[in-house]
Amino acid sequence: MIIKLLPSVGEAQALALASAHNAFLIQDDGPALITGSGQKEIPTELQEFVEKYWVFPNDMQLSSKAYKPEVRNIQIGNTAIGGTTKHTVLIGGPCSVESEEQLESATRLLKKLNLHTLRGGAYKPRTSPYSFQGMGLEGLQLLAKMKAKYGVNVITEARDATHIEEIIAHTDIIQIGAKAMYDQGILRACAKIKKPVLIKRGFGTTLQELVQAAEFVLSGGNPNVMVCERGIRTFETGTRFTLDLCGVAWLREHRVFASPTTAFSSICNSSLSRLCSLG
Repeated sequence: MIIKLLPSVGEAQALALASAHNAFLIQDDGPALITGSGQKEIPTELQEFVEKYWVFPNDMQLSSKAYKPEVRNIQIGNTAIGGTTKHTVLIGGPCSVESEEQLESATRLLKKLNLHTLRGGAYKPRTSPYSFQGMGLEGLQLLAKMKAKYGVNVITEARDATHIEEIIAHTDIIQIGAKAMYDQGILRACAKIKKPVLIKRGFGTTLQELVQAAEFVLSGGNPNVMVCERGIRTFETGTRFTLDLCGVAWLREHRVFASPTTAFSSICNSSLSRLCSLG
């Protein structure tokens, strides 16, 4: 349940009400309390403070169109997406940051193509312990250097909660990868800031589980959450993963990115690019 409190309810009183009713407190055009979806009625002692409330069948609450029917707006640097903007953001860059020369070459190409958001992994959650794990803080500093030199937005992935503060400090968008989607430390840290957060769907994750990961960030007070469909694991062996386009349609209740390169093998990417250009 989401309970919008009357404008006359001050901060101290709102905090006391949240504590008394075991609820989250956020500021969304005024104070609002969020409880679990199992609550269906306003407690008697709370009724005098309530302006409006919403009841939900599950815990996808702050992310629901029942609560906010309009398309939401998120600011990425100087570009707004969502809302009525009709803007599309293309993100480019290397999977992992490996050197300054590599990253500068990628950034120059982005600028040549009039693109403004650079991705690059500084911390890489590899499947094998023997694979390159990323440059760590040095990679973050290189990303920040490209931002300062070329004026691009920077997005990178948080592998775990041990370095989330470094990533927040150096980037414009925090990416929570498929392997870290359930990491409570990352989700709760991202909830405390206002920077955009991109959550990628785990390859064995349901759509509701993805959205409820977003709820962790939303319920902490950060409204700037985007979700990314990157492909799920199916019986198909011809591609790495299966891009769930039906899931993308379902997720239109939220800000949606699609990451087709994760689902396709390298030999398929050129064909995919031609297919997308026909659309």
